[in-house]
Amino acid sequence: MFYRRQQSRFKITSARFLRSERSRFLRSISAPCSMCFGRFMTTLRRCLTLAICAVLLFGRSAAQVAPLIANINARQTTSLDGSWQAIIDPYDVGALDYRAQPLTNNRAFYKNYKPQSESELVEYDFDTSGRLQVPGDWNTQRESLLFYEGSVWYKRSFDYTKSPKNRLFLHFGACNYLAAVYLNGEQLGEHQGGFTPFDFEITDRVRAHGNFLVLRINNTRGRDQVPTVNTDWWNYGGITRPVTLVEVPETFVQDYSVQLEKGSRRQITGWLQLNGPRLQQNVTIRIPEAGLSKTVQTNSRGRADFSLSADLTLWSPENPKLYGVEIAGDSDLVTERIGFRSIEVRGMDILLNGKPVFLRGISLHEEAPARPGRAWSEDDARTLLSWAKELGCNFVRLAHYPHDESMLRMADQMGLLVWAEVPVYWTIQWGNPQTLHNAENQLNEMIARDHNRAALIIYSVANETPISDARNRFLRKLIQDAHAADPTRLVSAALQSNQVAAGNRTAIHINDPIAGDLDVLGNNEYVGWYVGKPEDTDSIDWISEYGKPLIMSEFGGDALFGYHGDAQTRWTEEYQENLYERQIAMLKRIPFLRGMTPWILKDFRSPRRTLPRFEDYFNRKGLISDHGEKKKAFFVLQKLYRELQNPQPPK
Repeated sequence: MFYRRQQSRFKITSARFLRSERSRFLRSISAPCSMCFGRFMTTLRRCLTLAICAVLLFGRSAAQVAPLIANINARQTTSLDGSWQAIIDPYDVGALDYRAQPLTNNRAFYKNYKPQSESELVEYDFDTSGRLQVPGDWNTQRESLLFYEGSVWYKRSFDYTKSPKNRLFLHFGACNYLAAVYLNGEQLGEHQGGFTPFDFEITDRVRAHGNFLVLRINNTRGRDQVPTVNTDWWNYGGITRPVTLVEVPETFVQDYSVQLEKGSRRQITGWLQLNGPRLQQNVTIRIPEAGLSKTVQTNSRGRADFSLSADLTLWSPENPKLYGVEIAGDSDLVTERIGFRSIEVRGMDILLNGKPVFLRGISLHEEAPARPGRAWSEDDARTLLSWAKELGCNFVRLAHYPHDESMLRMADQMGLLVWAEVPVYWTIQWGNPQTLHNAENQLNEMIARDHNRAALIIYSVANETPISDARNRFLRKLIQDAHAADPTRLVSAALQSNQVAAGNRTAIHINDPIAGDLDVLGNNEYVGWYVGKPEDTDSIDWISEYGKPLIMSEFGGDALFGYHGDAQTRWTEEYQENLYERQIAMLKRIPFLRGMTPWILKDFRSPRRTLPRFEDYFNRKGLISDHGEKKKAFFVLQKLYRELQNPQPPK
């Protein structure tokens, strides 16, 4: 089921959206001029963008997105990272003519056409255009593009000679948000979603010399998208993660799962999937250090399930043990480093390897630690997670979308448990079936990439979503999908709660209708910042009727590093410090609290944060500034986590 889901995850339809926008456009041009000019221009631009989406979605050639190849770093690879030629195209003139009709002739930018004479008119030229680094967001590479949302065309030339009987795939770590991909003037296909990987097979399309790869990336926000138009993080556009050529045998191991069986600490269960013409063959799974080996026969679809009994050193934050795993078919061998641990819920406890664990966590965005822009590298991951370790964390919440694969692999190595999330954020179009399909795609792509990471213990399906019947149906479908695709992990969501006065105290009820469907409850609360003052936490009690563990997935307040005053003055480090001290005292009184991920590790860019001097388009709730400086609240949380990590015996 999981493999079939992966094969069908890219079937997206935009006709409904185009009809809706066409009607809106016609209404706008018939409205009185004094009222509609701004709306007219906005709608015109929206229609152009959706028309381009139609080109992306319907103007396909034969090749399509391929099923995701697991663990590309273990394959024969060639990086296409580096300096790419780029054309900024806010009006989409590289894909549409002035009547908003799709271009299919040499005026289309993906053709990379050169004039054949001095008199021929060609109004684009990659070779004399500027350049952008890949991976990288365009917003922080040029000052003029900081707020830019629209289309950018990227081009990279390359030569490649593959082995005669091998196959070649083009792998993208992520492109934000809509990506149309062309090789040598022909479309390969497209992908929607800004944070998950995708592949195209180019075996029969690549040339030994003179290949040119063109991408059109569009990060325009849309009501029907996931996330939708309103977020509290920067909409970084571009090819934001590595681009790689992956060469594999004709029949190869496409994907596999090697994990402990749910509820067991001795039984490994898993599956593997072959891709190619010889789908029925013997495949051997080996874990040499544990003395384990098993050979299985794949079926006519290339699938085999297996089970192994094992006496293993279990992975944990204190001892992040990884085993070498080999999966060997007749023509392919894939090696991997995998940790084995169990995660489950019993009553109000979260059990790691059968023992209760308190999740000492922090939330973080995918912001580079040492430069402006989107994080993507192994060095970025190491720095961010090292800060979390210094804080005393055993857990990180990767908000609000799937982070780069290097973050998950680094967490495996460093011993940090992970909450991974899809960008079902705030107000999605809950009743739109295509929006649901998009969210399911992104969830399944995240699971497909990360399901062998021991560090990953929780899938989150939403953040701060308003309750309605349509929303409940939408999220329950995602919860079911996550449980079906990967039953070994827990499912949560960052919910919100209701506050009720009770005499001289306040009761906060966690009573979201989807709480009963979740394994672990998440809750975001901002008492002391958006609600009341820090001292109000002294008289708050928390109530839940679900008998499930709670992770306080967000709390905190803003502080500008270096700005000092008394504890009642907003934006000071002292205000944030006082807020954390009082929040911690309140959280200690919650009997069903089993973890926390305060908001947030590091200051991050956000277009919503406009206040001069204090914000300047940054959310300042970080415990570390955007320049890497630790605020006073960092040490408050560090003290708590050290106490929890090394509790003192009673005197």
